[in-house]
Amino acid sequence: VQPPEKPLQAEEWKRLRENFHSPEIFEEVMLNSMIRCNSHVDVAKSLLTCVAKSDGDVGYNLLIKYLALCVQQQKTSEICDVYDIMKMRFKTLESGAYNLLIRGLSNSDKWRTALTILEDVKKVMTPPRTSYESCIKAATQHQEMSLAFELYHDMLAKELVPTLDVLQVFFDFSRGMKDAELKKQLFGILLYLRDNQIYPHGMFMRSIKLWFESIPGENWRGHITNIKHSGKCPVCHHQLEDSNLTEEEYHILKERITADVIHGRDTFRKTTPQEFEAFQAFVEDRLPFDIVIDGLNVSHIKAKKMQCENLFHVINCLAKENARLLVLGRKHMLFNSSNWNREVMKEMQNKADFFFADNISEDDAFLLYATLKSGKHCRFVTRDFLRDHKACLSDSLTRHIFRKWQRGHQIMVFPSAEGKHFNFLPAFNYDCVVQTTGNTWHIPYKDTFEEKYSYEVPRKWLCLQRKQ
Repeated sequence: VQPPEKPLQAEEWKRLRENFHSPEIFEEVMLNSMIRCNSHVDVAKSLLTCVAKSDGDVGYNLLIKYLALCVQQQKTSEICDVYDIMKMRFKTLESGAYNLLIRGLSNSDKWRTALTILEDVKKVMTPPRTSYESCIKAATQHQEMSLAFELYHDMLAKELVPTLDVLQVFFDFSRGMKDAELKKQLFGILLYLRDNQIYPHGMFMRSIKLWFESIPGENWRGHITNIKHSGKCPVCHHQLEDSNLTEEEYHILKERITADVIHGRDTFRKTTPQEFEAFQAFVEDRLPFDIVIDGLNVSHIKAKKMQCENLFHVINCLAKENARLLVLGRKHMLFNSSNWNREVMKEMQNKADFFFADNISEDDAFLLYATLKSGKHCRFVTRDFLRDHKACLSDSLTRHIFRKWQRGHQIMVFPSAEGKHFNFLPAFNYDCVVQTTGNTWHIPYKDTFEEKYSYEVPRKWLCLQRKQ
């Protein structure tokens, strides 16, 4: 439906409605079309006036669509009018309506009304992240930084994960301010990135750099760099934290992985206690391993290649170092097929120990068990991020230790750009998270924001140094 370009009289709307194939949904379809075409709000008003005349009032659904059009065009007085109508007619609204009102008003001089609405929403439900973020952006734009931080902490307390864009806003609007409390809060955001293994994108990294360099009287200088494999920063020569766990951390991790992941409620849905016992006996008998490989996961690296060739290539590369390898496989790999060649399988079994689980098994619990059992030196190979297991762990300290251990022990494999061979990203000797000594900050970052591949550890770092 093409909306008219100017407001129509009631008679003209009625004629259009009668000629429409489904008159009962005419108004909804027309308003959707107005949103899509960004029609002038007066055209929408004339339609709602026609509806009010014939029906006595305007239904909730049509009001929401009209509101969406007003928000799209930042028509503040119309948004306020709709809010007044809705307050009078409906006891509560659903979260989509609240979200629209907050978004529309927070971009205007009526931004404090958006805060009032947010408080009302909190009485009946947890507001969506977007509502909080609209209010935070409004507060920062009006230099009300303590209010913005209050909203941010409220978000975190409700376990809502802030977007990187809203975190960036804090740094953008704090430039050049001399305020000890503000500085402490911004450092808190950097520590939030550290605790949650979040890597800022290039634009966010630049905002952090500019904020540091703008702090009055502190003389910070930022440089972009690549950290050497040794973990030494080429700019300030500071040695980054190493990725090894302390004995105590390693002990906590082993205990919790065993309790929460291996014996937790999930494992035996994917395998049987008998199979897991057989695997434990198999591992005990051959300990320790240097590298544990998720065979099925690795076999899918290059889609157009035979799966056993992919696995064979990875085993060959890793066996060169005389490493003791354990490959977790599935029983179907032992049968000659288009993907699994018996001769190639025999050759691989000369270079590595293989444990073949039932075809229904989930490999991750086996992978974690064998790696942790082999000792601190043992690495593992999978392209999986192991998110599920982090979620299974029952407390934040263990989740933090698990991620640190993962960063220092996971070897990533991916095909080279031209697809001819494989590249290995070794596990780092240093810990790839935001870190500080007080007079230095080191922040790993990615050029672009990419949610999907967040397990690929960044190569680029921002080194910030406070010159004495």
